[in-house]
Amino acid sequence: MSFACVREQGDAWIMAVHTYDVVVIGTGPAGESAAINAAKHGMRVAIVEKQTQVGGNCTHWGTIPSKALRHQVKQIMAFNTNPMFRDIGEPRWFSFPKVMEHSRVTIDKQVEMRSRFYARNRIDLFNGVARFKDEHTVLVRDRQEGMEELVAKKIVIATGSRPYRPADINFRHPRLYCSDTILSLSHTPRTLIIFGAGVIGCEYASIFSGLGVKVDLINNRDSLLSFLDDEISDALSYHLRKHGVLIRHNEEYERVEGDESGVIVYLKSGKKLRADAFLWANGRTGNTDSLGLESIGLEANGRGQLHVDEHYRTAIPHIYAAGDVIGWPSLASAAYDQGLNSSNELLEKDYRYVTEVPTGIYTIPEISSFGPNERELTEAKVPYEVAQAFFKDTARAQITGDTIGMLKILFHQDTLEILGIHCFGDQASEIVHIGQAIMQQKGEANSLNYFVNTTFNYPTMAEAYRVAAQNGLSRVF
Repeated sequence: MSFACVREQGDAWIMAVHTYDVVVIGTGPAGESAAINAAKHGMRVAIVEKQTQVGGNCTHWGTIPSKALRHQVKQIMAFNTNPMFRDIGEPRWFSFPKVMEHSRVTIDKQVEMRSRFYARNRIDLFNGVARFKDEHTVLVRDRQEGMEELVAKKIVIATGSRPYRPADINFRHPRLYCSDTILSLSHTPRTLIIFGAGVIGCEYASIFSGLGVKVDLINNRDSLLSFLDDEISDALSYHLRKHGVLIRHNEEYERVEGDESGVIVYLKSGKKLRADAFLWANGRTGNTDSLGLESIGLEANGRGQLHVDEHYRTAIPHIYAAGDVIGWPSLASAAYDQGLNSSNELLEKDYRYVTEVPTGIYTIPEISSFGPNERELTEAKVPYEVAQAFFKDTARAQITGDTIGMLKILFHQDTLEILGIHCFGDQASEIVHIGQAIMQQKGEANSLNYFVNTTFNYPTMAEAYRVAAQNGLSRVF
């Protein structure tokens, strides 16, 4: 139900008031899944997106563009290193803007597909900046300063996150970038400094080094991605260095200065580094500052994130939040499930609180894991054993040439229960799901024996599970 009215609200005008069962703020994975799930269950739903196109940060600045970019770079690397292609021509150099141009095709397809989702499910889409008027009312201001008023029984906040940008770094300088603005890079730098060696920093280090850029990767910790299995963290370090990335651990910046020809980074250790460009990739902030949370008594934490309970409810029971705006694990995969389950809860249907999520890190080669690593199991005094397979020993990897990497299965010495899956190499983010599926089986169904007693297609990368399982069983006595 909606009714038209026009009344002055500050400098803007309320054009119309619309009434809904559910209003969702944000069209990223969390918002999309929450809105579509509610619509499919008969709710009248509206969704608000501040950008001119749907998809949120995931589609336009984060997951999709960076992974599409990575794929293009991986193809270039394969062409330049495969002897078979020398019959076609010599190794080729590609500029960053040219590679990014090809990646935008995927973004356009994602926008078109997701726009159809909303139309097909009869979800009203409002483009503009959302702000709470009261606990049941959201005001949407469009680019022409027009205003829509959305009244809803329940509201889902799924506004995502953006790169954290410290105030003492001048991101207006044309050579200083964050992980959003780097996608608009109009040239290919010869040298690049990346501050922050988390997932985003490591992924971009892989991408730029794959294009022949010399990269300084500054890490404020003593190892890369310390939450990973130690062997895999070491392997990532090795392969980044192999492709021209210089990793500097335990460093903090003192100041960053840009001039006409480049950037100088002064480190607290006394070192100073110079490069053509600088990429800040250290932390993210929840998009809550423009929501007017003070109008409804909600408060975000210091990182702009909202606290929710195990039902995805904020401190106001009919207002939910999901995705990056609630913090951990800040992954598109988890955000989709969080949005779906927040919607299930408000619909009073069965739901689950997402706690077990596989990691997917799209470096070159990629990394994926599910469950605890060796260090965590040792600290917990769990008697585990290791089953492993190296990709260089599998026929499929030998055929494709993607021989770098390994699959590691951690299992209980006595029961053979699978405790963790850790994979490094081509298709790691796909391979991990087989182990994840078996790990989540109940009782004796979760067993290393499954991989020995199951026939896998040959040659496949999945066959690594059988090889690893046989390796592991040989260690049991």
